[in-house]
Amino acid sequence: MLDVRTKPSLDFPDDPLKWDGWTKYNAENPYERLCLDPRAKPGDEQIQQHCAGLLQWWQKKLPLKNQPSNPMAQLLWRGLDEASRYLVEGRMLLLDPVRRLEIDAALATRAEQEALAEFSKYVAFSITGRVLTAEAEANLSEFAQHNGLSEEQTRACIEEELQRNNAHRAAPASPPAPEPAPGTSAEAEDEFHRILLLSKLDMGDATWLVRRIFVTIAENLGINLERAEHLLDDYLDGEGANSNTHPAPSSDPRLQTRVASAIPASPVKISLPAPRVQTVADRTTAPTRAPAEFLNPIGAPMVLIPAGEFVMGSDAPDAAPNEQPLTPVTLSQFYMARRPVTNAEYEKFDPSHKQKRMKGAGGDHPVVYVTSLEAVKYCEWLRQKDGKNYRLPTEAEWEYAARGTDGRKYPWGNHERRGDVGNFADASTTFPWRDPQISDGHPETSPVGAFPRGASVFGLDDMAGNVWEWCLDFYLPLAGTPKRNPRGGTSGSKRVYRGGSWKHDSRISEPRPAARMRRTSPAMTSVFASLAAAAAI
Repeated sequence: MLDVRTKPSLDFPDDPLKWDGWTKYNAENPYERLCLDPRAKPGDEQIQQHCAGLLQWWQKKLPLKNQPSNPMAQLLWRGLDEASRYLVEGRMLLLDPVRRLEIDAALATRAEQEALAEFSKYVAFSITGRVLTAEAEANLSEFAQHNGLSEEQTRACIEEELQRNNAHRAAPASPPAPEPAPGTSAEAEDEFHRILLLSKLDMGDATWLVRRIFVTIAENLGINLERAEHLLDDYLDGEGANSNTHPAPSSDPRLQTRVASAIPASPVKISLPAPRVQTVADRTTAPTRAPAEFLNPIGAPMVLIPAGEFVMGSDAPDAAPNEQPLTPVTLSQFYMARRPVTNAEYEKFDPSHKQKRMKGAGGDHPVVYVTSLEAVKYCEWLRQKDGKNYRLPTEAEWEYAARGTDGRKYPWGNHERRGDVGNFADASTTFPWRDPQISDGHPETSPVGAFPRGASVFGLDDMAGNVWEWCLDFYLPLAGTPKRNPRGGTSGSKRVYRGGSWKHDSRISEPRPAARMRRTSPAMTSVFASLAAAAAI
């Protein structure tokens, strides 16, 4: 019989809000129940120790059964009755050599299946116009190797997705394919710059249609899309407009995916009005013919966010280490959705998603249970409808749209603990960490735009609370040096999401726009993750 009276050699946090291991007591996987990592191949003694420690943890909580109105008792209620049975069962399973071999084999098979399923999504996402480029395939191979897939599995999965999507690999260059002459690219860029000078194009003339025309001219000269957009932005920003020689490539070029860059505009300091603003800030110093707002193909308003400068990150006392070093950022103007994408809007793209709605959530509630890959696909779907280059906002764009330029703590300003600015864990929820002093009227998600007083300086709603929102970038540390239109990682295993949710207390750090969060897998679905499309035209 297991003796739980003797203090084990490890302690688990007494406060259930400081760890989530206690929630796994009834997990199907016995390793999870005992807070063990199967990859570490724990021995019998470690299994015994973890089981004893967890049983002691739950025994300390048993007095809560006599306090049914206690929020902590409500949080732990089922576990108070069931945890000991599940924990002892998990210990017995892992101490039985035969059963443990069966469990390890089943877990290995499941992990492999999950890795292959996730990899298949990446392959499908990498196929553009029914073509898989050599560069994309190389990135896929690297990702597969990082996730433990063999070369044979990688090849088989790629071939299966190519067949399923009726796609093919990009044709290789005609053999032998010599490298382009060193001067070819420079000559093409010089010619494109000469054309720009002859056109006398200025900021006011650079509508999205005019930009598309000039980018097409550059592509016809052999300049790739990303480089063409960068050269055009440099010219319009005045970096090369008064020179007969083309400027050297920037040491920090913007890394775009399959979208055009943002509308160019000379960076300006924004004169911030009061926190509750529905119109775009004054842009008289950066003349443009871009409308202040337009409707996307499903009727959702897209708001013009003017060019400007701000400091990304925070050195506040409650700031996390990954919010530093502070990084000065200059952004060109871009459009961003006024509100998070709703269930009704997203279901025009994916009707089957209606089955995933949160219980009681209407069509005007933000869509949740959306992976970042699905969010990217949704933006591509929008682009196909009207030709505008929709995408997720970069992390820098998202923070700027939420905070403006004055370093405010929240989108609406610096005051907190109010129920009229956002949807947080308030008195209407049952979370032990809720703030009983405020009430926003919503125990879970709320309709988008339900808190107009909490809008950002640019008039964007729900930038703090309600649901987390995906960003385009994969996680990278902040640079700490001035950046222009920065992009985070263009690949990786952790994609950034921002803004907090209805499950978070407004007094803690997550709802702050500067707070940086990331999920282990960009293909992971989250009940809290939604999206706010950005358009870079």
